[in-house]
Amino acid sequence: MDIARPDADAPAAAPASPRRRRFIARGAVASLAAAGGSAMADNLPPNVPQWMREPGAGFLNPAYGLPSPFEKNVLRKLPDQPSPFPTATRTPLQSLFGTNTPNGLFFERHHAGVPAIDPAQHRLMLHGLVERPLLLSMKDLLRFPAVSRSHFIECSGNSMAEFKAPGKGSVQDIHGLISGAEWTGVRLADVLREAGLQPSASWILAEGADAAAMTRSIPLAKALDDALLVYGQNGEMLRPEQGYPLRLLLPGFEGNMNIKWLRRLKVGDAPFQTREETAKYTDLMPDGTARQFTFAMGVKSVITSPSARQVLDGHGFREITGLAWSGHGRISRVEVSLDGGRQWQAATLDGPVQSRALTRFRLPWVWSGQEAILQSRAVDEAGNVQPTRAALIGTDGQNSIYHYNAIQSWKVASNGEVSNVHV
Repeated sequence: MDIARPDADAPAAAPASPRRRRFIARGAVASLAAAGGSAMADNLPPNVPQWMREPGAGFLNPAYGLPSPFEKNVLRKLPDQPSPFPTATRTPLQSLFGTNTPNGLFFERHHAGVPAIDPAQHRLMLHGLVERPLLLSMKDLLRFPAVSRSHFIECSGNSMAEFKAPGKGSVQDIHGLISGAEWTGVRLADVLREAGLQPSASWILAEGADAAAMTRSIPLAKALDDALLVYGQNGEMLRPEQGYPLRLLLPGFEGNMNIKWLRRLKVGDAPFQTREETAKYTDLMPDGTARQFTFAMGVKSVITSPSARQVLDGHGFREITGLAWSGHGRISRVEVSLDGGRQWQAATLDGPVQSRALTRFRLPWVWSGQEAILQSRAVDEAGNVQPTRAALIGTDGQNSIYHYNAIQSWKVASNGEVSNVHV
């Protein structure tokens, strides 16, 4: 997670305004009052807390660090109504900071379980319309020049229930099939150059080593642009559920195309028309036709706090924050509405804003206790604007379950409860 830390060389912050000081003081008094008469009060200033009175524990888990036990509820989650064989877990967007998702909280999606692959026995086969077919071990791949880049991966079915009716769950339940990480690997273009492409080459078939043999057709132009063969995630080797020891990363493209457990790349001169791009992962349009090859994920944003199933604990200042992303490039701006889209104001974007990566946005807000409807609207560098739900339904209809990127509305009731609504 990206968490801002104090800089000892930074200039001192400006004094808080009288209004801000009064707000902080009221909060401190309220906290002390709530703790009064309880054992917890003994640990509050000016008392010396219990954890300062004796040495702490040694290494809690010397082999591999774990989160604090006080964060035990920050977990990935299965759907509220899982299928007999659940195939996805969702990221707790409401509980995270910055833009990088911890590896243990990165969402999962698989089609036939998670294979246990010995990296010493794993190979990447590259064949088809190439001059020199290759069979590469992991050691071979590690010899290529490495790059590290931050990108998101989003399941094309993320938020799918919103096509029909407002979901009753949290932002994790509704939008949690999205995560971001710093990925490390080699450029696919470098490996293709090693093999030598024949003049008629224009598509690549990517196949995974799971029991589903997940396969998708990849445009050669994307492979030569920014595609990576990834073995590292947030500074460590991939986790098994994320494709260990090797996966394909196609920045900005729908999640299922980022083939995990990658074992084969076949170069051809046309799409391979696999099951996953004919019977599945096509968009059923209002007229009954199916839109095929919707590769790039649309511009999208969601407020993660305040968000559904949260309760605002009193009136006053708080920060509205969330995430924005686009498969078409960088986020150029995010606007926030407090009244269901009638008026908009610009949010601040945390930098650096990177291409096809999650971007954190923020807006200060003083809640008066009146009902509000919070929305965010993202715009990317290509000029794409996140659509309203009515606009998306108007073009795509309600038959599809993929590529939902409409503006999300959270209703804040006068009692502070936050819920999902369609406006």
